[in-house]
Amino acid sequence: TGDRPTGRLHLGHFVGSLRRRVELQNSGEFDEIFIMIADAQALTDNADNPEKVRQNIIEVALDYLSVGLDPAKSTLFIQSQVAELCELAFYYMNLVTVQRLQRNPTVKAEIALRGFAEGAAEGDTTQRQGIPVGFFTYPISQASDITAFRATTVPVGEDQEPMIEQTREIVHKFNAVYGETLVEPDMMLSDCPRLMGLDGNAKMGKSLGNAIYLSDPAEEVRKKVMSAVTDASRIKKDDPGHPDICVVSKYHKVFNAGEYENICESCKKGAIGCVACKKALAASLNDLLEPFREKRAYYEAHRDEVRDIILTGSEKANKIGNETVKEVKEAMHIYIGD
Repeated sequence: TGDRPTGRLHLGHFVGSLRRRVELQNSGEFDEIFIMIADAQALTDNADNPEKVRQNIIEVALDYLSVGLDPAKSTLFIQSQVAELCELAFYYMNLVTVQRLQRNPTVKAEIALRGFAEGAAEGDTTQRQGIPVGFFTYPISQASDITAFRATTVPVGEDQEPMIEQTREIVHKFNAVYGETLVEPDMMLSDCPRLMGLDGNAKMGKSLGNAIYLSDPAEEVRKKVMSAVTDASRIKKDDPGHPDICVVSKYHKVFNAGEYENICESCKKGAIGCVACKKALAASLNDLLEPFREKRAYYEAHRDEVRDIILTGSEKANKIGNETVKEVKEAMHIYIGD
C-alpha cells in the first residue's frame, strides 16, 4: 500500500489508511509490510511539475514516521527506485484490453476529478489535454506494485476495490497463460468511511483546500475547525440543531466518539452552540495530533536519517522486485540467465 507524494498527508489519510497500517505493523500477523511512496504514479498527472513530486517525497515520509510507522517493522520505499515495477507493468499490459480499463469505475472517477478530456482539441483551455497513457493504465501499474512483493493482503478504501479486482484479474490471466507464478492478493477494506472536507465536500483533498494536515500547528487546526460548515438553519446558539447534516458532528463521531452521543443530544436541544461544539472538536483533534507533531519535529531535524530510511527500504524492495521479475520472465520463457 502507499500514497502519492503530491502534498502533505491529512486526517482523511490517517483515518482511511495510516491508522490501519500502524495497527497492522504492530499486530505481528504479517511477515513483511511494504509501504510505497508512489512518486512515479504521481507524475502521471504532474508531469509538468516534477519538482512538486520530488519535494513531497520527504514530506510524506515525515508523515509516515510521525504517525508511528516503524522502519524496523515496515519497509518504506520510493516507487521510482524500483525499476522492476515498470518492467512488470509492461508485461501485464499485454494481458489487459483498453475496453477493460475504460470500464474501471475508479479510473473513470479519477479522470473526471482531474478534468482530463478524452480527445480534447488542440488549444482547448477548458479541459486538460487528453488522458495521459500512464494515468489511464494506473490499474496495471498498481497490479505491478502489489504482485512484485507477492502481497497476500492489500488494505484499501472502498473506492479502490475496482483496482484490486483488476489486479486479481491480471494475476488470474498471467497464471492461466504462463503457469502458477503470481500471488493473488486479498482486500482488507477500511472500517472507516471517507472523511468529508471541512467545507462539506464529500472528499477531503489536498487540492480542495478543505483539509486538516497531520503537520498543522495547533492554532491552524483551531482556525480551520472554526471555519467548518455547520447546520445552516441554526441562527442562534440555543436553536435546536440537526447534527446529522453538520460536518463538525461527523468529525466528533470519528475523533471524539466517547462524547459524540452527548454532543448530538445537546445540539438537538439547543443546549450547546456551534462555537462551543467546534472548540471541543479542535481540542480533541489537537490531543490526537500533538504526539505526531513531536515525532515529526525530531525527524524534521534529522532529514538525513529520513532519507537513509527510505533509500534503505528502496534497496530492499529492489532486491525483492528483481526476484519476482526473474520468476515472471522464466514463466514467460524470456529469461536468458545470468
